Amino acid sequence: MRSPICEMLGIDFPLVAFSHCRDVVAAVSRAGGFGVLGATAFSPHQLERELKWLDEHCGGKGYGVDVLIPENIATKGERNVTISSVAGRIPQRHRDFVRDLLKRYDVELPERPLHTGREEHEGRLNLQEDTVMPLLETAFRHPIRLIANALGVPPQSMLDLGRRHRVPVAALIGAKEHAVRQVQAGVDIIIAEGWEAGGHCSEVSTMVLIPDVIQAIKPIRTVPVLAAGGIANGRQMAACMAMGAAGVWTGSVWLTTSESDVPQILREKMLAATARDTVRSKCRTGKFSRQLKSAWTEAWESPESPGPLPMPYQTILSEPALRAALHSAEHGNEKARELVTYWVGQCVGLTDSVKSSRTVVQEFMEDFAAAVEEMNGWASQ
Repeated sequence: MRSPICEMLGIDFPLVAFSHCRDVVAAVSRAGGFGVLGATAFSPHQLERELKWLDEHCGGKGYGVDVLIPENIATKGERNVTISSVAGRIPQRHRDFVRDLLKRYDVELPERPLHTGREEHEGRLNLQEDTVMPLLETAFRHPIRLIANALGVPPQSMLDLGRRHRVPVAALIGAKEHAVRQVQAGVDIIIAEGWEAGGHCSEVSTMVLIPDVIQAIKPIRTVPVLAAGGIANGRQMAACMAMGAAGVWTGSVWLTTSESDVPQILREKMLAATARDTVRSKCRTGKFSRQLKSAWTEAWESPESPGPLPMPYQTILSEPALRAALHSAEHGNEKARELVTYWVGQCVGLTDSVKSSRTVVQEFMEDFAAAVEEMNGWASQ
């Protein structure tokens, strides 16, 4: 019997891979998993190009798109919010703290933003419904098979687009009460993301969160749950599905694959890291997210820190600074390497070599099958 996720997404193995890199998305989908492209950093024009490329390189396999529309954000209710308009509200104390911190590591903020490898999105802040809607409209012009949202209940416009195009709408959550709200709102898939996850994550461990969520939503409506948070192999996947999950949502394990566009410095730091080399902090976005420990994360926890600002102010403050640190490190500044960080889950300690995305998918399948066979053997004794 196949998982309901397989039926919904048209796949044979319920392994979902989130990545900002289209090459990873395509490779995972071709290998038998299901790739999901993170779209928040793109302009509609850039996203159109990325999705057109995926249409041509997924080999007829399905893929999805992920956006970020937080329910709780300091600019909520405002329209036409731009990066420059928000940047102008950042307190001078926080600006000075960042400049002084960078200066200690011989890094200077450039007057103009450094190129990110993706085009700038006309200064828009893609964190609110009015600015994300063009991305959604772009996504639904392509044969996507999933649309996902994080940090809150998707707006009704997103749910309506999903129903109109017969595309399942998924939502990432970190607590059972959040899952209940999502199911009541009408989402089709719950992604329960535990404490161990990279990026924005829960206060509750994956081992506890999955059964907690499944039990909480069961009386309302049957909705499949994808387990997320620190999952890097098929044995962990089998454990999550033994708890009732219909599959898994993964992210960190793809960062060090050969197709990933993660800069080499970050790849090296991740391959050398252990599970204890990550920290859950507000220092990057203003909301708790797990990332590699670095001089940047430590500075924001120090007594001299002015304290992180709420989202989106902290994002707009931190991203240019971290981009400048990475740029400086890539150009030979060894001190700047200490500042470099990126979102990654505690499963970073389980990854110690570069593999192709296809190999990672195959290993998931093999490890999953071996774990299930062992459990079946124990049950039959």
